[in-house]
Amino acid sequence: MANLERNNKILLDLVRQPGNNMCADCGAPDPDWASYTLGIFVCLNCSGMHRNLPAVSRVKSIRLDHWEDSLVEFMREKGNSAAKALYEKCVPAFFYRPQQKDCVVLKDQWIRAKYERREFTGENNDIQQTYSSDVFESTLWKKGKDNKQFLKRIFLLSRKDFTLRYFMKEDSKVAKDVISMKDLNAVFQPEIIGNAHGLQISYVQDERTRNLFVYHENGQEIVSWFNAIRAIRLAYLQRTNPTRQENDLIPHITRNCLREGYMEKTGPTQREPFKKRMLQSWEPSSSAQRATATLFQGTAAGAQEEAGGTGASRCRLQGGSLCSCVSRNRSRRSGWRPSERSSLNP
Repeated sequence: MANLERNNKILLDLVRQPGNNMCADCGAPDPDWASYTLGIFVCLNCSGMHRNLPAVSRVKSIRLDHWEDSLVEFMREKGNSAAKALYEKCVPAFFYRPQQKDCVVLKDQWIRAKYERREFTGENNDIQQTYSSDVFESTLWKKGKDNKQFLKRIFLLSRKDFTLRYFMKEDSKVAKDVISMKDLNAVFQPEIIGNAHGLQISYVQDERTRNLFVYHENGQEIVSWFNAIRAIRLAYLQRTNPTRQENDLIPHITRNCLREGYMEKTGPTQREPFKKRMLQSWEPSSSAQRATATLFQGTAAGAQEEAGGTGASRCRLQGGSLCSCVSRNRSRRSGWRPSERSSLNP
């Protein structure tokens, strides 16, 4: 019993040390689990993902489980900082590092990339070359016109002209749409899209925000696609902003949704009934320091046409204030009221 109490006390002291006091994988504060094969402290959520990698990682609770002296000594010798120096030695600048609130597929693939595939230790140069290639191609499932059916489409990223193209069929010679990297954004939206690997690609065309909703059955493939977009976006930003430092451009590669939720909106005329619409506000972009709210039709993210359709209307938020947007629209022809089923959540 004395050894058990002593070992638990040592572990609790170790987890309070700088570096160990945040989850090694998502940055969540006060982790209370540890991988005794990797020598890292992780949060409860990430510990569940480590359990899926028994060949490389085995976890215990630092408070509830029994720890042998040898394992405690191993944790003392290692720790999060030492593991980061090894497993995150060569993470590309554009590669997205998931945070505590990110979706499961991003965190799961980050953990697998670090410890299972060892992509960032410097051992495998092929991984880096994949993202630096001139063309990145993949087959993704894209939401069609009817807002229900997903259809297979060929997507192609080009570093030569900084575009994203997608094709209706494998043998198609002409792209259905050609999207510039200038205003392109990508963010995971599993709940809106209705798939754990759901990715929302947004861009500006004809002064309107348009959206593509896609997914891939394989988590590694969709996360690789997301990071390929980030790689080419960074190259584009470096080309168009040659005097800016790389660290200044990283936050502007892609933007996360700050706030989203359903509201009810009238149509162009007062005679039209209220209809449920989703509203999203985004982190400020590099070109215009304001958040943009995009409205989508339907019960989820909205019916998107094959050409990249958008909802019936949209709204721009100055200073990221949703309240000012709502009150401003109420004073115009279009009215807003909160949806009975859900509301805006930060």
